[in-house]
Amino acid sequence: MEILAATYKRLNTNLDLDADVTLEQQIMESNRHIPMILTDAHGNVVYHANLPPKKAKDSIYLQKKLREMKAENQPLLIQYPNSSKQFIYYSDSDILTRLKYYPMDLLLVLVLFFTVIVLFTQTNKIAAENKLWTGMARETAHQIGTPLTSLLGWVALLKEDDSNKTIAEEIEKDVERLEIIANRFSKIGSDTPLVRTDIVQLTQESFHYLQSRLSKQIHFVFKSASDRIMVPVNKELYVWVVENLVKNAVDAMQGKGSITLEIIPNKSTVSILVSDTGKGLSKSMFKKIFEPGFTTKKRGWGLGLSLSKRIIEDFHHGKIYVKESEINKGTRFCVKLPI
Repeated sequence: MEILAATYKRLNTNLDLDADVTLEQQIMESNRHIPMILTDAHGNVVYHANLPPKKAKDSIYLQKKLREMKAENQPLLIQYPNSSKQFIYYSDSDILTRLKYYPMDLLLVLVLFFTVIVLFTQTNKIAAENKLWTGMARETAHQIGTPLTSLLGWVALLKEDDSNKTIAEEIEKDVERLEIIANRFSKIGSDTPLVRTDIVQLTQESFHYLQSRLSKQIHFVFKSASDRIMVPVNKELYVWVVENLVKNAVDAMQGKGSITLEIIPNKSTVSILVSDTGKGLSKSMFKKIFEPGFTTKKRGWGLGLSLSKRIIEDFHHGKIYVKESEINKGTRFCVKLPI
């Protein structure tokens, strides 16, 4: 605007009609955005630029706009040699006005964006919870199905030979199993006390129970670096994790292969390692498989590992993760519990 004011002064003081005024014309033409009004010393409007064409013809509008410009910016004085004066009044351009409000617009967009994210997250959470509860019902039926099927088999054998004590003992184990399963689901969402328990004996009992009821084409190996390791656990929930890991290994091997369970104590933790000779996992799936609903099986709800993660981390303050895996060679899961 100062350069523009100097241009007006130069044009009005240059009396040489043959002078080159190309630069001055370019400067004047370059002002296409800044609204301005040129007045004489008495405040009469001499010229105006960049005002709405229709409104600029109205003298009342011009005077109103002139008052607004006087309030916004100090006028630029054009002092001529004959002592006459002119003033350039101007206001902010449309671009500058938009820039003033741009942070507010941006903030509004960000607020709307984060609102959408929050709503989307809440919707996903509700959907995941609904899916979890639906899956829990299926998981309950699946859990109860194993001992029930076994019981039916024992009953059939009892009908053939009433004197077999082994069958009665196995039926008793399955009945106890049903009671454990019922207790598991009753503990979800409630306070779960941890009791110091021999983790070796508890794990071995669960492992051998599954061994006697799963595919005979699977070779089961149990190893422990110590005969007795006392760890604060909830028996029902911990055994549930062992079952999930073993059954997950069985599915990965499609009912044929080798499962190894190792217990290794450290100074402050104990590691329970479950290895299989199944199809393996890619590294990108190491964390995804613990998400509710994620599964690599054609049939399944993807709840076993997500429930295991919650049981170990939320209830037992431990860790569960994929320690290592190789495609077509197998996977090793690790559960770490504080001693």
